Formats: sequence, C-alpha cells, structure tokens
Amino acid sequence: MYGQWRAPLLRYLAAMGLTRADSEDVAQEVFLALGHHLQRDASQENLRGWVFRVGHNLALKRRMQLGRVAESIEVCDPGPSPEELAVLKRRQERLQAVVAALPERDRCCLVLRAEGLRYREIAGVLEMSLGTVASSLARSLGKLAEVEGR
Repeated sequence: MYGQWRAPLLRYLAAMGLTRADSEDVAQEVFLALGHHLQRDASQENLRGWVFRVGHNLALKRRMQLGRVAESIEVCDPGPSPEELAVLKRRQERLQAVVAALPERDRCCLVLRAEGLRYREIAGVLEMSLGTVASSLARSLGKLAEVEGR
C-alpha cells in the first residue's frame, strides 16, 4: 500500500500547500496511522480513501501549526506519471527481451554484475578468465545500448 499510494498522497499534500519536507512527514504519519488502523482489525473498506482522508486532516493540522494557508502550491512530483510509467514499462520489456536472448554465460555475467559482484568474483563463480568476463560484459552492454539507441 505504501508503494502504491505514497506518490499520489505526496502530490495531494503538496497541492494543499505543504512543502516537500512537511508532505513527507505527514505521509509518514498517515502510513503509521494506517498500520495502527489495520492492527485494530478496523474496517478495510476503501483504505485508499481512508489514507487520503487522514492525510487531508493531518495536512490541515500541520498548516495550522505552521500558521500558514496554502498561498502558493508547491508541485511535488516524487514519482513518474502514468505516461512515464508506460514508457518505462515498454523500455523494461525491450531490455528484458535482449537479456533473455543473450547466451547463458553472457546473461550470467550480466546478472552477477548487476548483483554487485566484481569482475574477479564473477570469474571465480563462472570459472572463466577476467578477460572473458570483461568481453562478455562489454558484448552484453553493447547489445543493451543498441536497443537504447546509444
């Protein structure tokens, strides 16, 4: 729920006139309250609405504490828009297709490197030379770069 509703909640709180820092604080309070709400076995009907309602009330309270009204709205966009998400998804699908088409050794080298292993560690895991690891990674990254148009 946090991952799903955090960004929209932050945008809403910013639209209510809170700074980014205040919006983050209020959002943390909202999700903490949600945890308590769920622990009490309270109603789980329309939790999204509940989250925004609690966020709204806490934002009003925060504004009163700060002694300011929403004079200017700070646009807070902590995450990608739906359009950007669609573009990112298409990009991810293209890259995954390239990775899936790589020879197994190249794919293993790439995945191990993505996991943070150093070339020497990859060479030890796959029982190959450092030069072979470097060549494999260069080849794999080159194919990924082609798809990206670089």
